Amino acid sequence: MTIALLFPGQGSQFIGMGKDFYDHYESAKSVYNELDLALNRPLSDLIFNGSNVDISLTTNSQPAIMATSIAIFRTIQAEKLTNINNIKMVAGHSLGEYSSLVANDSLEFFDAAKLLKIRSEAMQESMPVGTGGMAALIGTSLEQIDDILPELNEYGKIFIANDNANGQVVLSGEISAIDYICNNSKKYNIKRAIKLPVSAPFHCELINSAATALKKEIMNFHFKDFKYPLVSNVNAKPCSAKNIQSLLVDQVVSRVRWREILEYMVNQNTTTFIEIGPGNVLTNLVKRMSKSANAISISKIEDLSKLKEI
Repeated sequence: MTIALLFPGQGSQFIGMGKDFYDHYESAKSVYNELDLALNRPLSDLIFNGSNVDISLTTNSQPAIMATSIAIFRTIQAEKLTNINNIKMVAGHSLGEYSSLVANDSLEFFDAAKLLKIRSEAMQESMPVGTGGMAALIGTSLEQIDDILPELNEYGKIFIANDNANGQVVLSGEISAIDYICNNSKKYNIKRAIKLPVSAPFHCELINSAATALKKEIMNFHFKDFKYPLVSNVNAKPCSAKNIQSLLVDQVVSRVRWREILEYMVNQNTTTFIEIGPGNVLTNLVKRMSKSANAISISKIEDLSKLKEI
């Protein structure tokens, strides 16, 4: 059995995520305490008791999701619930790459929180809240969206942000264009168009200023050699500590090639995928791609029992 660890990205957040781990495991509680210390504010209280509006703000959701993923991961480690020798690869969806770097013993958790503070603030400030957004398109193809992009651009700048799976593409752009495709999806034979709970248009040139800001700061952070191969969002290939900084900068405005990442992992004989963090979006994407792959999500305490079955 070969295992790949997957870490979710923005949009997976929900109020109360990780609270059950915080209440029952010291390994998880210490992660949230360190998060508050790194950010110099009580973000953990917002995670557990805040509003959906507040947790969806980029500056809150990015460090919150990363911390929740690592709190769960630390619990799995402390309780020895999976055989680390079977872990062959890791990957994270967008900001999930930061979670994967912490789990990979490459980036210290404290540094990851600090770096996400810089990243999220730069992304949030790249466009005023409400002027940009993202939409997930279900029941369409990458080629079909490429064909209609010129027409969609008549309503505002819009780009392909994520190639998540066959039949699922995410667009990013000015809110006028996002609203248009969400309201007119049937016109283009798209089964569903869902506006995502994010506050900026990620992974497109509209937030070039965020990539520039991150580039200025990221060289101040140290990345150690990886424990496991990490498959990059930018090119769907394994990367290393030598090029991860430039890839993280490029990732801000580059398409997330998640479908290609999963295909690469399957082609490398990965048999089991474990999603660690809030929600189960990545688990569902694995199941859409491969009927033979075993995919589970660890989002709540009761999910830990799934690890005993693999």
